[in-house]
Amino acid sequence: RPTGFIVYLLAFLVHWSVLSIVVTVRLWRAGHDQPAVARTRMRMLAFAAVALTIAIVGSAAAGDTDSPAALAVQILALASGLASVLGLEPPQIVRFSWRAVEQQRFQEAIRGLMTLATTRAEVAQRVLGPAAALVGARGAAILDADGNVLAQQFVPAGAAGAEPVRVDEPGVTLQVWRSPYAPFFGEDELQVLQTVAALTGIALDRVRLFEQEHQSRVALERANELMTNFIALAAHELRTPVTTVHGFVTTLNRLGDRLDEARKDELRVGLEQQTTRMAGLVEQLLDLSRLDAEAVEVRPQELDLSQRLREVVEVAAGARAADVELEIVGPRIAKVDPAIVDHVVTNLVTNALRYGKAPIRVTAWVDGGQVMITVEDSGPGVAREIEETLFERFTRAGVARDRVAGTGLGLAIARAYARAHRGDLRYERRQPTGSRFVVELPIG
Repeated sequence: RPTGFIVYLLAFLVHWSVLSIVVTVRLWRAGHDQPAVARTRMRMLAFAAVALTIAIVGSAAAGDTDSPAALAVQILALASGLASVLGLEPPQIVRFSWRAVEQQRFQEAIRGLMTLATTRAEVAQRVLGPAAALVGARGAAILDADGNVLAQQFVPAGAAGAEPVRVDEPGVTLQVWRSPYAPFFGEDELQVLQTVAALTGIALDRVRLFEQEHQSRVALERANELMTNFIALAAHELRTPVTTVHGFVTTLNRLGDRLDEARKDELRVGLEQQTTRMAGLVEQLLDLSRLDAEAVEVRPQELDLSQRLREVVEVAAGARAADVELEIVGPRIAKVDPAIVDHVVTNLVTNALRYGKAPIRVTAWVDGGQVMITVEDSGPGVAREIEETLFERFTRAGVARDRVAGTGLGLAIARAYARAHRGDLRYERRQPTGSRFVVELPIG
């Protein structure tokens, strides 16, 4: 053969080999971290490039077409062609075998989907990754019926302009972005996506039913707890006055003919006091039950703070109204619930007169979007040992418990009313002595 031809052939083989090596390395690297189908296709194409290069070089080097070397070259060329076909368009059964590991992961995700997932986001997240890997997608997202994204994985940066494969099922939409190494989906991939979307929709329905059942169970448990607490409160608080009334009535019935009028009058006064206490207890317990059940309806309306608070103070203080000073700072008109203002301020003024010392000072003003009311007294203040539990039920200091009658429910009810109005009631120690209660009620 001419020397020029041999030089040309060698140059061609070197050039071809270099290009083949570059293509092989890039194909092999492209398949790294890709799903099984895309990864195997890239490696098949890389093998085909290497095998074809070796076949070409071997064909040029082999002199005898009937030699074993020539046979090996033919086998390599056939293997290269077969690998190219598998890499470019693998048959369905071959793709299925390549997906065996990911198919197992997907089946495990489906089992977990039906047994372990308890929220919509968890349902979507469990199935999304295995489903995307199974079809060789580079990104996927699951949306609910309202178009809200429940979960997404590896969604490409340019996804807004790319057209995903979209599979719609009742209550759920599955969007999948194709990979450059698997740019087309066959019928089996589309069937897999439809199956994933259908199973996800079923699982989301199951979660919705589970959430409804959970909410119903929580509501029933709360109602049962409220009923139990109400019965316990009633039994605890009514025991003493009922026992006292029973004792007075028994005394009058059995010993009435042997008692003088003064003694009978004393028993009658005691009966009246105890029944009055029972009526107050029942009213407080009913207030608590309504507040616990969130059955208090808040109805804001415009009212004159000065006039309303003056009426509340006069009723709450009675004969001691002169011991209470009232001051309104700034605007007098505000839109709040008058009944809640009455409940809270009445309780605070009554407590200040009962446990504190005059003068009692009630101040109200409008601060931004809320009405502020403070009630201050000049007494010894709240005992430090109960400051943290002051607004809990049945909280009373030892001295006050022995000296003044009460239930320990008033402040708990007052704060509950304030919070029903989306406000609050808090306590501050007044310097040098005394108590200061601050009421915050949002306007409107």
